[in-house]
Formats: sequence, structure tokens, C-alpha cells
Amino acid sequence: MSTASAPPSLSSPPAPCPGRGYWPTVVAVGSASMMLPFSVTGAAVALPNMSAHLGSSVGTAQWMLNGFNITFAALPLAAGSLADRLGRRRVLLTGIALVGALSLLVALAPSMAVADAARVVQGCGAAAVLASGAAVLAHSTSGRRRQLAFGILGTSFGTGLAIGPLVAGALVEAAGWRPVFLLVAAMSVLAWRCALRAPESRNPEQPALDVAGLVTFTAGLTCLSFAFVRAGAAGWSAPGTLLLLAAAVGLVALFAAVEIRLADRAMFDVRLFRRPEFVAVVCQPFTVTLGFVVLLVYLPAYLQGVGGRSTVASGLLLLPMTAPVLLLPLAAGRLAARTSVRAVLTGASALIVAGALLLVTLRSDGSWPALALPLLPFGAGVGLAFGVMDDAAVSTVPVENAGAAAGIFNTMRITGESVAVAGAAALLTTLTAARLHGSGLSPDSATRIAGQAVHGEVAEAHHAALAAGFTSAIHTLGLALAALSTLGAVLTCLALAPHRAAVSALDEAAQRARS
Repeated sequence: MSTASAPPSLSSPPAPCPGRGYWPTVVAVGSASMMLPFSVTGAAVALPNMSAHLGSSVGTAQWMLNGFNITFAALPLAAGSLADRLGRRRVLLTGIALVGALSLLVALAPSMAVADAARVVQGCGAAAVLASGAAVLAHSTSGRRRQLAFGILGTSFGTGLAIGPLVAGALVEAAGWRPVFLLVAAMSVLAWRCALRAPESRNPEQPALDVAGLVTFTAGLTCLSFAFVRAGAAGWSAPGTLLLLAAAVGLVALFAAVEIRLADRAMFDVRLFRRPEFVAVVCQPFTVTLGFVVLLVYLPAYLQGVGGRSTVASGLLLLPMTAPVLLLPLAAGRLAARTSVRAVLTGASALIVAGALLLVTLRSDGSWPALALPLLPFGAGVGLAFGVMDDAAVSTVPVENAGAAAGIFNTMRITGESVAVAGAAALLTTLTAARLHGSGLSPDSATRIAGQAVHGEVAEAHHAALAAGFTSAIHTLGLALAALSTLGAVLTCLALAPHRAAVSALDEAAQRARS
């Protein structure tokens, strides 16, 4: 999950908040930010029990995750623009209220359709929290207090990621899926009360909202997610799947054309992609967090459904991957100061490659040490990368472009996570169904049963075939993640080389001289 929003505009300089308001502001932003990763991981852990209790189909159940992810990915830039105009505290309060109220609605939902609709609106609130939280801190703190505040913010995200599966698993096992969402609603109350004491700030001198860019981007992401869900149910070659994929490609191309035409008024400054070092850092979410989020969402379903473990045991088994994300980000910053961001990011990708390759040793009945073998290096690589990615994104561009760079980075990160969750479900379902079809089931039955297994519902009559198919699918996924991370490591090492940074600096100086 993203750990910072775009830096605030320089037109409204930060002013330290009064001493009595500092800690309420930090607690508000920290607790609100902790809700975001928990709303993803907790929902994923609760989904098998939830879909079984509400009697939903695989496709409907998948949209409980996809609906949240689409709006969460598409709206941070728009929410940030509104925060600058209307007030950053006001947008933060609105976001907290939406996340909490809609989580309460999900907890009380009588059907999966109601839960899906609520999660779509909840994603809008999560985008508002993401866009305004860091801006509120930046405009209300200074000096050491700001460093402490942002350190707590990063720790809050890491804590949400690390403990989310374990806490959600314990709640599901003790009382079912509804308390998972009730917990988020309860967390929002504390965040809301503290946020009322945060100082307000705004920047009314903002360009008009990029409606065309927002609409084309959201529509393209929606079509892509629909295509992945359709592929998992009907196959990749189905006319409906191909039509949705074509629509997604067309809309993304239209989005790029719109952003290029709008130039300075665009919400997504595509001109920054002319810088190779910026491209390398912006691609980090796809080579680092993509695999992490996929494993965080689908490994619990594998461990519970195929492995027959409890939800609490599944959460504990994920600790080798989640704990480093809580512990290593601060150490990564110090390590980068002694070496370089290039060395840390390249080394992080190398650790992820090692962990992804070791996923081929995964077995449904494997012991805790056997599972920790691939997850520990994977989590260590992600934790190190989390500690330096945000700073690297804004450090590879001129200071006047820092806000746009951070906005693009966070959008790419959340978009990658959203697409990964939907795409991995389709891939795992397709690969598992292929193994079931080979055992004599019809294609439709194989796809339906495999889709249920990917979400933790394993039919006992087909347990052996599902165990073999799902395990093989995760092995294939691990190889794909290893290849992707290897590419990321190479690109990062080359693009962040010192001589390239020097060339970029000379190019900037020449462009400024010509202007």
C-alpha cells in the first residue's frame, strides 16, 4: 500500500501546529492511514467466510475486492486537487467518515451485492485519506516534529500490512467476517475525533480539475478489472474478455493523449517519463509491491482452503513476509544514506527475486520453516524498498516537479496493486482450472471450482486435484514474479547510475538556459 501522497503546494507554507494539536493530528493521520491496508488485507482474509455466508458467486465475491481497489487507485490525484481547494483537513475528515461509515454498512450487509456497492464508495474515502493525510502533516509540522510525524505515518502503514491478516484471521475464526469490518468502523471514530483538532490549510490557486483525464483513467482501469474477472469465469479468448481488454487499451491510450494535450493542466504529468531514472523508480511498484500484495491476498486462501489451516494459523504463517515490512523501512533509509538509493533498491529487488524463485518449494502441507524460506527474503526486499521508494520518486525530478512526481508514483503504485489483485485471480483460476480439466471435469465446472478454490472454498470431492493445481499455479506465479523483479533490478541499477544522474542534471541546466 502507498505510504505518502503528493507533497503539498509551496503556495501555502507549513506552519507548526500548536503543541496541544500536534499529537491529535499525528494520531488522526496515522490511525486513518492504518485503516487503508487493513481494508485490503482484512477484506481478503474475510472474503471466503463472507462469500460462503452470503451465498455469492465467485465473480460477485471478487468485486468486493475489485470495487474498492478501482476507486482507491483512480481517485487520489483528483482527491488531492480537491483537498488543495476545499481544505486538506476537510477532505481528510470526509475520507475518514466514508471509510468508517461504509465499513459499517459492509458489516451489516444482507447480500454480497450490497457489500460490493459499499466497497466502491469506501474506496473513494480511502483515496481521500491517502491524498490529504500526508499533506495535513506537512502543513502542520516542521523540523524534527515533521520527521517524527512522517516516521509514524510510515510505521502506521507498515503495521496495517503486517498485522492485518493475523488480526482479521483471529476475528473471522472467533466471530465470523462481520467484526473485520466493524473494527475498521471503530478505528475511524478515533481518527475522526483527532482529525477535528488538526489545523486547516488550502491552496485555492490550483488549475481546473482534469475531468477528462479522471474519466478516461477510471474507465480504462474499470474495463481492465472487468476483463480479468471475465477471464477467470469465461476464459481469456472469450469475446467478452477480448472486448473489455480492447476497451481498456483504447481508454488508456486516450488518457495518455488527453494528458499530453493538457500539459501543465494535466493531473498526470506524462512529460516526467522522459527521465529514465524517474521511469525506473515509478516502475518499482510493479516489480516490488505487485507480488507482495498478490501473496498477501491469495496465500491465506491457499493456506486455508487447500492446506486446511485456520485463519489465525494462516495469518501467523505470513509473518515472515509481513514483519519485515514493519521493521525494515527505517533501517532502509539509514542504509541508503551510507550507500545509495540505487544500491538499496537493486538489493531489494534481488531479495524479492530469491523469494519468488523459492516459491516453487511451496507445498500445501509444508511446515512453517518451509514456508518461511521463500517469504522471509520476499518480505525483507519489500521492507527495504518501502523505506526509500517514495523519497526516490521525488528525488529523481527537479524540486518544482516533486508534487507531480509523488502523485504519479502513488497512482502507479495503487493502480499496480489493483490490477495485480484482479489479474492474479484470473491467472490462478485459469492455471488451476487447466489441471482440473485434465482430471476429467468439463471446462465450465473446472473454472467454477477453481475460482472458488482461489477464494478459499475448496470442494472436498476435488481436494487432491485442487491442491495440485493451485500449488502448481502459485509456483508459476512465483517464476513470473521472479522474472519481473529481475527486470526491475536491472533497470534500476542502470537507470540510477551516477553518470546518468549527472547527464540529467546537465540536460536540465541546458533547458533552463534556453528558456
